[in-house]
Amino acid sequence: MLRTAVFNTIRSTARPTLLVRQSARPTYQVFTRYESSKANDALKAARKAKDKLQKDWQGPVLTYEQVKPKTLSPSADAYLIDVREPDEVMQGSIPSSVNLPLSVLANSFHLTPQAFKAQHGFEKPRKQQEVVFYCRSGARSASACDIARRNGYENIFNYEGSWLEWTSREGGKGSTA
Repeated sequence: MLRTAVFNTIRSTARPTLLVRQSARPTYQVFTRYESSKANDALKAARKAKDKLQKDWQGPVLTYEQVKPKTLSPSADAYLIDVREPDEVMQGSIPSSVNLPLSVLANSFHLTPQAFKAQHGFEKPRKQQEVVFYCRSGARSASACDIARRNGYENIFNYEGSWLEWTSREGGKGSTA
């Protein structure tokens, strides 16, 4: 009982000290921001346009039946681009395709036409030219379509079945690099 009385006495004498310390804390004022949330219409439109460009995009998808004729009669106005890495392309590629690895695709679109041809061995696709991307299974080619669109290319297609579908339909045939 004596312990309880001593403890309560100590506790009650300590409280005013705590209250003094708490009241000695600095006070903070709350400032209201009036103009920061009012953006002008031009800025809003610019942000909306940027968001539209940044949004993930799914390009039109081509099937095996649509890609096969392009390989039989290649056109100078259309490219079939393999975005696999060179060591994967050594296993084979779709006839009439050219290799432009996904790892260098974005930087290559910023090259001049002369530098592009010197680096990759074929003409740089024009912005309105038909470009079909493929890879091993379709995931990287979808990314390539998105990169191309963000760089201003308009006529972009994704062969979603890609190399795996091509080899299964052709019985393992493809051109070897």
